[in-house]
Amino acid sequence: IILDHKGTIDKYMGDCIMAFWNAPMEDDDQIVNSLEAGITMIEEVDRLNDELEKECEEEGRPFFPIKVGVGINTGEVFVGNMGSDQRFDYSVIGDDVNLAARLEGQSKTYGVVIVIGDQTKQGADDFATLELDLIKVKGKKTAVRIFTLVGRADVRDSKVFQKLAPLHQTMLDTYRAQEWDKAVALSTECRAMMPQLDGLYEAFCERVQEFRDNPPGPDWDGAYTATTK
Repeated sequence: IILDHKGTIDKYMGDCIMAFWNAPMEDDDQIVNSLEAGITMIEEVDRLNDELEKECEEEGRPFFPIKVGVGINTGEVFVGNMGSDQRFDYSVIGDDVNLAARLEGQSKTYGVVIVIGDQTKQGADDFATLELDLIKVKGKKTAVRIFTLVGRADVRDSKVFQKLAPLHQTMLDTYRAQEWDKAVALSTECRAMMPQLDGLYEAFCERVQEFRDNPPGPDWDGAYTATTK
């Protein structure tokens, strides 16, 4: 799927695939292609899980679904043969590469499957996206704005998403204003509109409870500090 969408597979790291776009061949649609690859991978995983579940049911075995998280970030990086005379690899390095890895790790935190960075979001007009948070990821002192990719243009233009998007943003605004009761009520309302984001709104409700017990203080900038990669 990555290759079909003009991506370059960098390496396999355990159960992770690292890939990048716009090198070695330039790709003017790198953001769209990377987002399409992410969505298509998730769709293929869902199809595979359906097959595996059917096989397990027929054979009387327990079914354990495959779960995938995707992190996509856009920025300037170094690309080329990295290493030494004895051993080198064509790869990319840079702060924006590290951030992409951190975003993938946060998919579990927010209960979503695809997390994208701010610069990627700026090129995702043809997709349905929702802001997730202002977050200080491991290794960065400055908070970054992150988003989740919900679907393609058909989802973006749907009546449900058109109603959900502004309500979701209001939920974030009330959360950052420390209006905890309103934030929880709006989270519940959003969850009912798009059940596939149940994990996201559950995560915010749990976060609100933590802040009720340990208020962030009047000078809080709304940023959340990640404790895991």
